[in-house]
Amino acid sequence: MASLRKLFTDSVVYGLSSIVGRFLNYLLVPVYTYHISAASGGYGVVTNLYAYTALMLVVLTFGMETTFFYFANRSGADKRRVFATSLGAVGAVCVVFVAVVLLGLSPISTAMGYASHPEYVAVMACVVAMDAVQSIFFARLRLEGRAWRFAALKLTFIVLNIALNLMVFLVLPHWAGASWMGWYDESHNVGYIFYINLLCTAVVGLLFLSDMRGVRLRMFDRSLLRPMLRYSLPLLLLGIVGILNQVVDKILFPYLMPGHEGEVQLSIYGACVKIAMIMAMITQAFRYAYEPFVFADQRGGKSKENQAVVMKLFVAATMFAFMAVMAYIDVLKYVVGSDYHEGLRAVPIVMMAEILMGIYFNLSFWYKLTGRTWWGAVMSGVGSVVMIGFNVAFVPQMGYMACAWGGLCGYAVCVLLSFFIGRHYYPVPYDLLRIATFVLCGLALTFVMHMCHALPLGWRLAVNTLLLAAYVAVVAVAERKMIAPLIGKLTHLKR
Repeated sequence: MASLRKLFTDSVVYGLSSIVGRFLNYLLVPVYTYHISAASGGYGVVTNLYAYTALMLVVLTFGMETTFFYFANRSGADKRRVFATSLGAVGAVCVVFVAVVLLGLSPISTAMGYASHPEYVAVMACVVAMDAVQSIFFARLRLEGRAWRFAALKLTFIVLNIALNLMVFLVLPHWAGASWMGWYDESHNVGYIFYINLLCTAVVGLLFLSDMRGVRLRMFDRSLLRPMLRYSLPLLLLGIVGILNQVVDKILFPYLMPGHEGEVQLSIYGACVKIAMIMAMITQAFRYAYEPFVFADQRGGKSKENQAVVMKLFVAATMFAFMAVMAYIDVLKYVVGSDYHEGLRAVPIVMMAEILMGIYFNLSFWYKLTGRTWWGAVMSGVGSVVMIGFNVAFVPQMGYMACAWGGLCGYAVCVLLSFFIGRHYYPVPYDLLRIATFVLCGLALTFVMHMCHALPLGWRLAVNTLLLAAYVAVVAVAERKMIAPLIGKLTHLKR
């Protein structure tokens, strides 16, 4: 229980930067969507380029975060040498990547559909390279349990990013001198988003300079790099197909539905998907704490039992988040401009896909802990093929709804494959009956919410709140043996 409490504590701290931080960052979604109309297709450009950025971040880190944890936790490992080798490998790849993009900027930007704005591609190439290098620094903080510094650096980026965006989109347009002094041009709104990102990422990079103390170039170990690459390269393939499951729809969409109509639909889909991303925030915060926890817990011999408990609690928590968004969607929809609201029908589908992605991450440790990482690449690859096939077949007819359904189908296939194959190599005693109960109960109560859509808004929100409380009651009763001791401790503390 002590190790699980440590996992919970770290998840809360990481959540300051992942959940709370991203929530604050989502304040920018209404700023963007109320200043960049859906009809302009501008937000579709932002969605598309950030999809490319997410893919390239996986390529440039090539599994080195997980590899760093694996080798740093080995008996007798020199953690500083492992860190220096990981950082040197990622840094070298990033330097080559930026050089290639800048030297071939014209043909690359043309192929991506940005011949008129190659600067967008150049800026985001620099951003993703810096993010890749910083990911190794953040991994080191997680390994050392320095959750508060991790959160502080993440929040530094977020607060600075929000402040600069608010200045550019809300202050400068109303400042009479901004236009004639050349500080603001409304036609450059999309570009400002990328330039601000570059500046904020650079600031965080400077704050990491102090973490280089004690790390020397001679610590880079070529003999250590070879086994690290053998471990990480299957993770690279796994990461590529995994991130493709998240962004391939946004990358392919302009090709499957070309022209201005495609940009408009991608704008609507990209904006509304932001509402569903609360699930991604929860999963990310959980992942930051859970990954080093599992590798360390493996040495204690209780990993399987703890994984089973965590899976059950993860499903219960994410189903609650799903229901909460559905319960208050009539309020949350104002996060995006009214001309984007038609895309709200994709939100529940995307959220369920995110839950499946989190379950797949939970299941993934059987091949990470046993060294069979190539299985992860195979399973994620199958999921990507399903998703890509669905998009290619149905985007021309269904538009962005095909993206939502394709993601759900792709992750469902990944979950099924990982569960059944994992039972053979690394059986974990998951409480399938309890997990199924949480999922079915959540879906049933959400369906009741949908059936009450004709009620006046006030009554609808009241009924939805009661249904949400009913779900909490079901989980509390089902898990009373685990919850009761925690309540007892809290009561004791109050006294």
